[in-house]
Amino acid sequence: MATKKEPTTGLRKLLEDQIADIYFAEKQLVKVLPRMLKAATNEELRAALESHLDETRGQVERLEQVFEALGIPPKAKPCVAMVGILHECAELMREFADDEALDAALVDGAKKVEHYEIATYSGLVAWAEQLGLDAVAGMLKENLDEEQAADDKLTSLCEAVISEATGASELELVEADVDERPSKAPKSAAKMPSMGAKASTNGTAKRTTRSGGKR
Repeated sequence: MATKKEPTTGLRKLLEDQIADIYFAEKQLVKVLPRMLKAATNEELRAALESHLDETRGQVERLEQVFEALGIPPKAKPCVAMVGILHECAELMREFADDEALDAALVDGAKKVEHYEIATYSGLVAWAEQLGLDAVAGMLKENLDEEQAADDKLTSLCEAVISEATGASELELVEADVDERPSKAPKSAAKMPSMGAKASTNGTAKRTTRSGGKR
């Protein structure tokens, strides 16, 4: 029969395991965010990424305080999920390096990162509270709040970034349409009088012929 200690020990082990996971993820982000920041062209996006880079450095330090509160040394466990997301971000930056949709790709990649972190921290906070580790839960909640705020900021930037990505092409289409109109209009205008004149002449000729026939 399971005792009360067994599930508690299991949950504590899970908590420590996933803190090591997110610790790895945050340390990787500290390396990758500067590259995303350098690639961004939208000023608001650059500011948002720079602000979150500072927050991420603070989150790494806070996680180290969590390890200390748990009485274990800081340990990073390779996070397969974050490695995959960051690999995708790197591919997007390469593929769209000279494309006007680059900022939109960066926002998409950054939001995927935030959603993974939000999901992870939400679980960690709940487990720490369940274990009665209030100080640990409080520090993890600070990281969670920052991730949610960062995601909200990226969401608010989506519309502006997408508009920039589509605005240039739409403008080119409008300008192309305007440029074509003057060249087409004279041709049509030139044809219409001659067609009308021809129709008038033919009509007169036919009427003359018919009149002549009756006479």
